[in-house]
Amino acid sequence: MIYTLTLNPAIDYVMEADALTWGGTNRARRTAMYFGGKGINVSTVLARLGAETTALALTAGFTGAALEEAVGRRGFPAEFFRLPGGETRVNVKLKGETETELNAPGPAVAPADLEPLYARLDRLEPGDTLVLAGSVPPTLPEDIYAAILTRLWGRNIRAVVDAAGPLLANALACRPFLVKPNRAELEALCRRPMDTDEAVARGAKELLSRGAENVLVSLGPDGALLLDHTGVVHRRRAIPGRAVNTVGAGDSMVAGFLAGLERGWEAALALGVAAGCATAFSPDLARREDILALCRALPPEG
Repeated sequence: MIYTLTLNPAIDYVMEADALTWGGTNRARRTAMYFGGKGINVSTVLARLGAETTALALTAGFTGAALEEAVGRRGFPAEFFRLPGGETRVNVKLKGETETELNAPGPAVAPADLEPLYARLDRLEPGDTLVLAGSVPPTLPEDIYAAILTRLWGRNIRAVVDAAGPLLANALACRPFLVKPNRAELEALCRRPMDTDEAVARGAKELLSRGAENVLVSLGPDGALLLDHTGVVHRRRAIPGRAVNTVGAGDSMVAGFLAGLERGWEAALALGVAAGCATAFSPDLARREDILALCRALPPEG
């Protein structure tokens, strides 16, 4: 079973306008609401690809109840751990000539609020996969993912970390099976620019030296690079297309990669890149048929 954990889920409220004028009244020509968060997005795409998955998430308030209802209709198991106060965050995405995001911090979480979640994680079984994805509420420490992995140490739980900054940096010493930074996140971790495949591969090798077993780097319209635990670099280019929605593309890549992993690194990387492209080319998370069609159309490896 592939479990995903989203400690800071969100409702994304998207408003599109022909132009935005700061300090004036703007009228949207289209609005939409998307319910998720990185881990929930991963589970959604995994389920669409036929993989067994369960989403775990913290929720709060009436916005959390709305998110629970929406995710509950997606056809895969989801377990929500309700916080005693606050609201699940609502992020506002303003799309005009450019795109502006205003992301909320999330509800306050006390250490005692995590005990039911920890009890659930203690019931994971050997061979399960746990995906730790996204940001965390501001009251949680920057080593929270490391603390969770330490709690699971020695139980044969395959850990995947898709996070940025200290959340990822602190988790590396816990030897996660896979980490998935994007190019900017890898540059921040390694403190240098990476504008070539060779530079990205060297950055990924640095993360291996710091504890990661395998490193998958998402490169946006350039596809992805995987450095496996044996030191072999795998590279797949993306399919050219018009990006209409980059939100969830990296999450989709993680889902596709994990869904294809039983067939080897090349198959996992191809399905991951195809899933990321399919979401980028769609207004919402990608559908199975679109992912498989793009996977068949991908350029050869290299």
